[in-house]
Amino acid sequence: MKLLGIGSRIDHPEYGKGVVTNVSSKHYWVTFLENGLETIDLDSEFEVIEGVEDEMDSVSFFDIERSLVQILEKWSDTHEKVAIADKWKGGKLILDPGDATQNKEMPIETFFHKIVMVRDRIRVMEQKINSSNNLDDQEKIDLQQYITRIYGSLTSFNVLFKSKSDYFVGEKGK
Repeated sequence: MKLLGIGSRIDHPEYGKGVVTNVSSKHYWVTFLENGLETIDLDSEFEVIEGVEDEMDSVSFFDIERSLVQILEKWSDTHEKVAIADKWKGGKLILDPGDATQNKEMPIETFFHKIVMVRDRIRVMEQKINSSNNLDDQEKIDLQQYITRIYGSLTSFNVLFKSKSDYFVGEKGK
């Protein structure tokens, strides 16, 4: 069986006409005119309208993208998008001083983003401590306890998060 390359045009009995947009070891990824993206087995029944050869990726774009995301998550200080609770969307944070000076306002989403950045950077610091070869086990445990207390100090901000899985968790929650 000869494999079709990316760009080949086919007519599938169920999905209609489409173009091969990716090839894996078991499937063609085909974008059909009327049915969108579908994966079909390499040995599926279909008519080849126009076959293209030598245009296959040994690694799919999806695999490359997934690998890149994993690398960025592992080595950068930015992580997945974290959702703000719906009730805070469009809101603002107002800091009202006790004296006659002017108050400070900012969109709550800006403040939330800064809290998430702090959380992500603490997580990166935690990973670096745990993987450090320069610290002994007791030093790692001591530093981990400080980080746990930092998380505990930040639990007041959990009200901003949409999902409980994104919450700060201190010592009592462990």
